[in-house]
Amino acid sequence: MPNYTAVTKHITLPDGRQISIETGKLAKFADGAVVVRLGDAMLLATVVSQPSSRGDVDFLPLSVDYQEKFGGAGNIPGSFQRREGRLSDAEILVCRIVDRILRPMFPKDYHYEVQVMITLISADKTVQPDALAALAASAALSISDIPFAGPISEVRVARIDGKLQINPLTADIARADIDLIVGATADSVAMVEGEMDEVSEEEMVEAIAYAHEAIKEQVRVQLELAAEVEKSHVKREYPKYEENDDLKKRIQEGVYEQAYKVAHSGNPSKAGRKEGFGAIKKSLTAQLLEEQPELDMKMFGRYYSSAEKKAIRDMMIKERTRLDGRQLTEIRPIWSEVNYLPGAHGSALFTRGETQSLTTVALGTKLDEQIIDTAMTSGYSKFMLHYNFPAFSTGEVKPNRGPGRREIGHGNLAQRSLKKVMPSDDENPYTVRIVSDILESNGSSSMATVCAGSMALMDAGIPIRAAVSGIAMGLVQDKETGEYAVLSDILGDEDHLGDMDFKVTGTEKGIVACQMDIKIQGLSAEIMTAALHQAREGRLHILREMAKTIAAPAAELKPHTPRSHKMLIDKEYIGAVIGPGGKVIQQIQKDTNATVIIEEKDEKGHVSIYASNQEDMQAAIDRIRAIAATPEIGETYKGKVRSIQPYGAFVEIMPGKDGLLHISEVSHERLAALEGVLEVGQEIDVKLLDIDKKTGKYRLSRKVLLPKPERAADSNGAA
Repeated sequence: MPNYTAVTKHITLPDGRQISIETGKLAKFADGAVVVRLGDAMLLATVVSQPSSRGDVDFLPLSVDYQEKFGGAGNIPGSFQRREGRLSDAEILVCRIVDRILRPMFPKDYHYEVQVMITLISADKTVQPDALAALAASAALSISDIPFAGPISEVRVARIDGKLQINPLTADIARADIDLIVGATADSVAMVEGEMDEVSEEEMVEAIAYAHEAIKEQVRVQLELAAEVEKSHVKREYPKYEENDDLKKRIQEGVYEQAYKVAHSGNPSKAGRKEGFGAIKKSLTAQLLEEQPELDMKMFGRYYSSAEKKAIRDMMIKERTRLDGRQLTEIRPIWSEVNYLPGAHGSALFTRGETQSLTTVALGTKLDEQIIDTAMTSGYSKFMLHYNFPAFSTGEVKPNRGPGRREIGHGNLAQRSLKKVMPSDDENPYTVRIVSDILESNGSSSMATVCAGSMALMDAGIPIRAAVSGIAMGLVQDKETGEYAVLSDILGDEDHLGDMDFKVTGTEKGIVACQMDIKIQGLSAEIMTAALHQAREGRLHILREMAKTIAAPAAELKPHTPRSHKMLIDKEYIGAVIGPGGKVIQQIQKDTNATVIIEEKDEKGHVSIYASNQEDMQAAIDRIRAIAATPEIGETYKGKVRSIQPYGAFVEIMPGKDGLLHISEVSHERLAALEGVLEVGQEIDVKLLDIDKKTGKYRLSRKVLLPKPERAADSNGAA
């Protein structure tokens, strides 16, 4: 008999498929553990929170890890060690969408380490597990005794063939013109991320609302599950913040008016504003320490931050102006430059206010494609975007440890945006890598990456369908009065103290990608729609500024960009071009300095040739044509005698193509044998008379190219 009692609940999706949530069977030492299943896809989510906290921690040490087990998909990892290693970029992106919705759901004074682990233990090729990860994590938290203001859930909403669907089949997502992951509580949307095909603001809001209805049902089922798990009925106790109302009031009075004044001064410099706010804090700290030598500095810091934040937020709502003096809808000054780096195949420098991106485009061959090897997918990618955020961009000193989760997430948002306007493979034979290096950062560096990436692609001569720009929107809302201010092109400080970070990218026609995090409960559809329309105006303004520098893709590639050429050859000639052990193709590349790549697709040989100049390109083309060209009836060829038989000779007219030169077609004279007439290795001119339709054999003639002999004169002297 099993030593467990399992509890299972079911969620029915709009298309009739069922998601099951089971607890009590696996990982019973965890504070909470569930298995979520849809089809054959199964995710195990576990949560554990430490019973004590480090005394120096004044934040929530939350870690969210998502990992796909190759064995669950019947695969073996392609790495050298043949085991799962560090999380892939795809796994990290799932970690981020779960982390972003979970983190605000914990009490602000809960500083105990929490670890959420979500593992794909069984894969189903028809099911995308990222749409189930947050549901699994939330269910595990909900049945635990860890303080948690959930449940929450996330779903994928996609518009396929004009119809909105929840968690559609993997094969159908390729046809979607809207593909979003939406996260929410029962009351309000908290997270949105995804891509679209230039859709309108109203279409996006409709998709989000449709997803929220499905999430409400998933939240309801989680509550039913938690009600049947005794452990979740009483949440664990932990020491709350100590409060000192007198100190709180004293700090509020000493900070509010001065901070309001600095915030309203409209200083455009981040350093200048920091100095102004710092002077207030320094002065008040000195005063309070003189009055209270035993002042609790942690408590002071908490109250000070709260008072300063309130002053700034109130100023924005009442004065309808910003920290740097801008109006709510005003975009910071923009200047840009292309072809800044002469050695790159394309480059752009984009600066908006105090945020700057230097972006390069490198064009490579098919050999440069990125290898994709995950539990769910394998293959190649010919479009990459990498985002780097060095410490100096914010005036800090930090060790360079490679890209973190933030860099991977920001780069992914920019890549999704630009991918939507990339040309087809027929229009663009190159592997494209974009690299954005952030040189200055004070708000929405990912959106600067989108703008700089779009311009760099045009500078490189890549025929993108349209320019793309991006903008980060913010929100400040008074909970008591309901008054709010939507902020266009937010600063780093406005992101920190605001209630929303809503990044929207798009072309002149519509939205192509978005990423939204909402920090408050109850954001209305009205505010979301207002933010989207305000974002559209800002996005179009930025596009106009970009167009002043470059308005269309360059007509010519840079002189040092490798040229490309594609040609088709018959399938039967692929082996001849490659040669035994690759000797022929290697020799062609060595002799011509070109890169030659051959693929077999659709019963044809697809040949891609890359060279740094036209001379090398043509030399490689000629060599391949000489090997793979199809002989034509009536054409004359210089052939080489390969063998001699009693009935004729076999002559190679092209590499790998031999034809029969019958003994009767060698000469106008009647020959009994070919000894003394032809020799193996001898080069002769022959004409292709015919190709046998059944066998494909070539029939050659030499005598038709020779002058006919004069007839001998008769006895009367007549010819």
